[in-house]
Amino acid sequence: MTPITPDLADLLSWCVGVAFGRFDLRLATGEREIPPEPEPFDPLPARNPGMRPDDTFVKPILVDDPGHPDDLTAAVSAILEQVGFPMTSADLRDWLSREFFPAHLARYSKSRRKAPIYWPLATPSARYTLWLYYPALTRDTFYRALHDHLTPKIQYEERQLADLTQRAGASPTPSQRRDLAAQDAFVTELRAFRDEVSRIAPLWNPNLNDGVILNFAPLWCLVPHQKPWQKECRAGWNKLAAGDYDWAHWAMHLYPARVVAKCADDRSLAIAHDLEKVFWTETPDGKWQPRDLEPAALTALIEERTSPAVEKALEILLDTPVAPATSARVKKAAKPPADRAESRPARRRRKAGQQGDLTFNDQKT
Repeated sequence: MTPITPDLADLLSWCVGVAFGRFDLRLATGEREIPPEPEPFDPLPARNPGMRPDDTFVKPILVDDPGHPDDLTAAVSAILEQVGFPMTSADLRDWLSREFFPAHLARYSKSRRKAPIYWPLATPSARYTLWLYYPALTRDTFYRALHDHLTPKIQYEERQLADLTQRAGASPTPSQRRDLAAQDAFVTELRAFRDEVSRIAPLWNPNLNDGVILNFAPLWCLVPHQKPWQKECRAGWNKLAAGDYDWAHWAMHLYPARVVAKCADDRSLAIAHDLEKVFWTETPDGKWQPRDLEPAALTALIEERTSPAVEKALEILLDTPVAPATSARVKKAAKPPADRAESRPARRRRKAGQQGDLTFNDQKT
């Protein structure tokens, strides 16, 4: 096995960036001239000089899937060949699967700020991984992942299972039984992974201004193989639900009734959500005071920001059981006495809005 020295780890990290279209391979091969050093008072460039000058070659999604055109290992291996550092695919795939993300997370962290840009979403066994490129995320990312990657992958593995079953016949050998059990388990966890992605897709609406952890927070169930990172993202999800990050776009997207109401009392939140002029007015002496707003106007503001599809998707996501190791999507306080008069939306907000159970130290990233 090739030893991964710190220098080689740095090179592999750069190769991953090249594979996603972030860094420019041509600077290493000589096809593009290295930019000159800037003068001390030159304006800051829009991009790192080592990056590609545009997003033409950006790959929003890569996969850990041997033989797939978007396989990350194959892409990195080809880049290593081009720069004269060949590496066996088995060693490279193992390192990317096990070691790369913890190293990447450490590299893209400082103090309490953690901002990894290559996101591995995987099955519990990590036999299949979707790698997402954070700066290229859009509202359609998970629909694309389902259509272009997960659905074809499951169909392929189901055919493999059917072929194994047919070849084994009515009296499989011990070896065939083991192969059948392994393939059946893989298909089962792929289906569960697909179902989780399907639940997230309708409410997914990333906003880079919210920071990495809050954008990753809804995905915490999809990183069971990265326990420390999962713990932080789950804490972010809990606190987002509890109202601790109501300045965030995600909070307005998922809990508009709560956040809009808070904007009437908290000018900083009103500013964050571009509602300052709606809820606040400046007096002649330079002080700010809340406006008197009719209840109907408040209701209209909430309805403008409420999506029935997102509400339904959030309800399904919160009500769906997760893996046995994590007993709930959001930590819930003891249920209050049953109240038949409680409205369904209020009941939903109560279910999702309990205080989180994990410490979350990251602020806006």
